[in-house]
Amino acid sequence: MAEISDAIAMIKKAESDAEQLIVDSQAQSKDLIAESKLKAEEIVSEAKIAAEEEAKNSIFVKEDEAKKEAQTIAEKSKGEVKALKDKAMANVDDAASIIVKNIL
Repeated sequence: MAEISDAIAMIKKAESDAEQLIVDSQAQSKDLIAESKLKAEEIVSEAKIAAEEEAKNSIFVKEDEAKKEAQTIAEKSKGEVKALKDKAMANVDDAASIIVKNIL
C-alpha cells in the first residue's frame, strides 16, 4: 500500500510541478513578448528618425542643386540680355542715320 501511496504522491507532485512549469512559462512568455514589443518600437522609432534625416538631407541637396541651376540660368539670361542690348545699340546709329536722311 505504501508503494501506491508513494506513486500517487509522486504523480501529484509531478502534476504540481507541471502546473508550476506552465505558470512560469506563461510568465516568461509574457515578459519576452513585452520585451520584443519594446525592441520593435525602438527599432521603428530609430528607423523613422533615420528616414526623416535622410529626407531632410535629400531636400537640402535638391535645394542646393536648384539654387545652382537658377544661378546658372540667371547668368545666362544676363549674357543674352547684354548681347541683345549691344545688338540694339549697334542699330541705333543706323536708325538715326536713316531718320536724319529722310527728314533732310
